[in-house]
Amino acid sequence: MAEIVELNVGGVHYTTTLSTLLQDKSTLLHELFAAGARDSLAKDSKGRYFLDRDGVLFRYILDFLRDKALNLPEGFREKQRLQREAEHFKLTAMLEFIRNDRDARPPGCITIGYRGSFQFGKDGLADVKFRKLSRILVCGRVAQCREVFGDTLNESRDPDHGGPDRYTSRFFLKHCFIEQAFDNLHEHGYRMAGSCGSGTAGSAAEPKPGVDIEENRWNHYNEFVFIRD
Repeated sequence: MAEIVELNVGGVHYTTTLSTLLQDKSTLLHELFAAGARDSLAKDSKGRYFLDRDGVLFRYILDFLRDKALNLPEGFREKQRLQREAEHFKLTAMLEFIRNDRDARPPGCITIGYRGSFQFGKDGLADVKFRKLSRILVCGRVAQCREVFGDTLNESRDPDHGGPDRYTSRFFLKHCFIEQAFDNLHEHGYRMAGSCGSGTAGSAAEPKPGVDIEENRWNHYNEFVFIRD
């Protein structure tokens, strides 16, 4: 029978077999768990072998050793971190899969736009606290927008439920953190190619109830164009 091994990887517990850990002789795991070597490994209070690495991402390391394939969930956003883990454990074959997947990503363009203002305090202009965004808009090919933003993408304003090859300018994000949107794009290989802003263009009309008159004067709209070659 296969020898069962209990692991504690960064606080996350796993159960696997010794043969899985020794699957590839060129890896660090083979060095750590080879005959005689694992006796020097640290153990937790329950007797599990302890590895001080990212416990959540280690599941993909084990899956790759078992299946020799990289199967990541849709919208997975930690490929850079997973690549670092693969490098640490010397998983050459897994690194090849990650790099090939990155190189196979289609080129494209995504535009991010937002309408915002400045949040004023009790003292009006003398007390500007922070930038206030009402909504972040996403324009581009539907399939690529879904790839980048995953479940943070709100598609409720887009009535067209056609195929993924269509384009849309009606998606928006469920959050209002522009830097988070930029991080998502960067993680998927996009770079900013250009941007433009309207400056302040508040409406002269009477603002809606609950909207500060002074704040309404400082409304502005900005767009950022990201491309992936």
